[in-house]
Amino acid sequence: MINILAVGFAAVLAASAPAFAQRAPIKVGTIFPLSGGAGPDGQSVTNGVKLALEQINEAGGLLGRKLVLISKDDESTPAVGVSRANELIAEKVDVAIEGWNSPVTLAMQPILARAGVLDITAVSKADLILAGQSNPLAIRINSSNGFDAAVIAKYVAETLKAKKVAFLTQNDAYGNGFQSTVEAEFKKLNFAGEVVLTEKFAFRDTDFRVQLTNIKAANPDAVIVTSASNSSGLPATIEQYRQADIKAPFVGAVGIMLPTVFKIAGDANNGVVSADIYFWNLPPFATIPENVSFVAAYKKAHGVEPDKSAALGAAALQVWARAVEATRSLDRKTVAEAIRGKSIKGTLFGDATFLPNGQLQPRYVVFKVVDGKNAKFEALQ
Repeated sequence: MINILAVGFAAVLAASAPAFAQRAPIKVGTIFPLSGGAGPDGQSVTNGVKLALEQINEAGGLLGRKLVLISKDDESTPAVGVSRANELIAEKVDVAIEGWNSPVTLAMQPILARAGVLDITAVSKADLILAGQSNPLAIRINSSNGFDAAVIAKYVAETLKAKKVAFLTQNDAYGNGFQSTVEAEFKKLNFAGEVVLTEKFAFRDTDFRVQLTNIKAANPDAVIVTSASNSSGLPATIEQYRQADIKAPFVGAVGIMLPTVFKIAGDANNGVVSADIYFWNLPPFATIPENVSFVAAYKKAHGVEPDKSAALGAAALQVWARAVEATRSLDRKTVAEAIRGKSIKGTLFGDATFLPNGQLQPRYVVFKVVDGKNAKFEALQ
């Protein structure tokens, strides 16, 4: 039975079933961490891509051809990511959907661009990803550090009215980029407070007691935290934050509060403030047909509703497929130009509007965790 998501592809199903079977498949490559601290999250993104791919195939494929998935594990390591990108190039993929860790994405971009492979970043947030230097046709589905920083800075300055702010920052392109952008946003807001302390850590760290002791001694009014290690480092940070009895609100960077964090840290998450751009059961997503279809299919396949990671992976494939459908081309430049600065209809984000630099225009909800054990929260803005 053809589901709601599949209807949009009906116009391209000119090929007969035997022809569909005989034509060479269109190869979709993915590169995400499938092991290590971000492994469960990378698996979630990959599952989202896979499910969207299966839905397209159930509708008859794309341009009358079947889609096949080639999945790679970047191990959250730039050098490994480069190796995996070269493997996808050797396998002649038609598109690469990648990116959980910004340093890995930045390392892979020039490799894929030089090979003429369209590279769509699903998750990685560093602003440099869209700078155009290594990948002038970049496209990103997730929100960027720049957009995220404006949301967090406004909440800390105008809602919390903090006078003293501390940062606990992942020491890489993602974390450092987010902090510098938040500080720039503070200046735009004429923030009257000050940054009293910055503590940094590596992606693979799990012991934050020294940094948290220093933060407690600084007595800030808010602590802004970045972390991409949602399956190990971030839950440990939250648990140790509670053990240190730091009174200041824990303000997490956008998108870090994923199911893995709730599962591991449980009620230690209570009181954490953050923001995000996708909630499967909240407006407007609860009424978008493509999202309703995707959520039902994902729950059937995996026993749980999709988190944002899965949604970003699925949306990346949907956006690309819609552009291929519209242009009837797999050419990297042709497809990218049909996305950048355009609006793509029929995705689980609804009408996905892209800025000229390839960034999807995000919509945010700021929230506070009220029941960490059951991953429940209340909207603040």
